Amino acid sequence: MVSELLDSMEYREWLNQVKSKIRSVQIKAALEVNKSLLSLYWTLGKMIVDKQTESGWGNAVVERLSIDLKKEFPEMKGFSRANLFSIRKWYLFYSVQDKKVQQLVRQIPWGHNILIINKIKDYNKAEFYINATVANNWSRNVLLHQIETNLYDRKGHLTHNFDVTLPKG
Repeated sequence: MVSELLDSMEYREWLNQVKSKIRSVQIKAALEVNKSLLSLYWTLGKMIVDKQTESGWGNAVVERLSIDLKKEFPEMKGFSRANLFSIRKWYLFYSVQDKKVQQLVRQIPWGHNILIINKIKDYNKAEFYINATVANNWSRNVLLHQIETNLYDRKGHLTHNFDVTLPKG
């Protein structure tokens, strides 16, 4: 009887629903963790920039902070010297923008953010790639490809009459 139940179409369909729910929750949890991490990075970037400005501390403070944070939080990743400098650079790049943009950058993974600030120097291009990443759910490799093939300029110069000729819908 149990064997028949487990082999039944009804059970397999139900099992797929259960698995789908679990995957959905896993994705939501990962997104929440990402948002929390990026909020921490934003605050950390601000703290570094503010302290360097107020106290006149140079880059040595970032190096020392990396050592101290890794010692205090050995189980956490993200406190390497290079990553702290990336956090600082990311904060400086976007901190002069409005709150909408500051929220937008928190919708994509950290690796995507680093790729954008290392490859793109123009804020409008960066915003374009962030929006496109969110809209299309691009992986980091797809994002890199779109940047390297200059999608921003290609898309900006395309002429079309799609809005007139294609049906709305």
